Amino acid sequence: MTAWVMENLSSEPFVALWRSQLNAQLEGWLSQVQTTKRPARAIITPHAGYTYCGACAAFAYKQVDPSITRRVFILGPSHHVPLSRCALSPAEVYRTPLYDLRIDQKVYADLWKTGMFERMTLQTDEEEHSIEMQLPYIAKAMESHKDDFAIVPILVGALSESKEQDYGKLLSKYLADPSNLFVISSDFCHWGQRFRYTYYDDAQGEIYSSIEHLDKMGMSIIEQLEPISFSNYLKKYRNTICGRHPIGVLLNAVGELKKNGIDMNFSFLNYAQSSQCRNWQDSSVSYAAGALIVH
Repeated sequence: MTAWVMENLSSEPFVALWRSQLNAQLEGWLSQVQTTKRPARAIITPHAGYTYCGACAAFAYKQVDPSITRRVFILGPSHHVPLSRCALSPAEVYRTPLYDLRIDQKVYADLWKTGMFERMTLQTDEEEHSIEMQLPYIAKAMESHKDDFAIVPILVGALSESKEQDYGKLLSKYLADPSNLFVISSDFCHWGQRFRYTYYDDAQGEIYSSIEHLDKMGMSIIEQLEPISFSNYLKKYRNTICGRHPIGVLLNAVGELKKNGIDMNFSFLNYAQSSQCRNWQDSSVSYAAGALIVH
């Protein structure tokens, strides 16, 4: 369902019910999580249906400080459209059941001037869930300052390592600004025959334990904030982390700031799987939530 980016929502009574149910869900998940890495400068958070990953995503969004955040960059992978670069939305506003999110047209204009971005079609925007699924959580996390911030959605294509470096360098100046928050949208391992990925290390025991071990290897490398190590991990294991390119862009942006002596730390705060795979007919998707803080 793509109603959050459509102009025409359904009837008002339905929307009111939808809004109250969604609000209660988000509040419930957030209330069960501690604030341990606040204020986050960037978060990695999943983009599956909230039934599967809403509780996990709360661990990331709980670290957002709405009192200082004035701009939220959303980097989501392109699932449906072949894209070798990054793309910007044609919209000016994204609608959510909670309230509307305004796109920062000044930042968009600055990004457009670089010549590094394409313009996605409205259909592409509406069909892509990796940005869409972050919108209600962003609205909820920021609701105490809902009139004081704008968003910068960026659809990230299948970038080469050199392009991840280029975009990381470009976006590093925004990451350096404490009033900006980066939301990196990614699920982790998509395991099973329907995903054409069935890596299994029998030393780990059950299939789901092998998947967790594989994911946590990658998560540990991300925590080291070393883009080359992450690229090497992906080449070796081919783990089906759908947001690997947005993560790569973030790691390269962090690398640029580290060159200037800025000290940053990334920690994963939660890990979950949609189900526990025990045989070759099973399938699952993994979710991880983490936060980047600047010291």
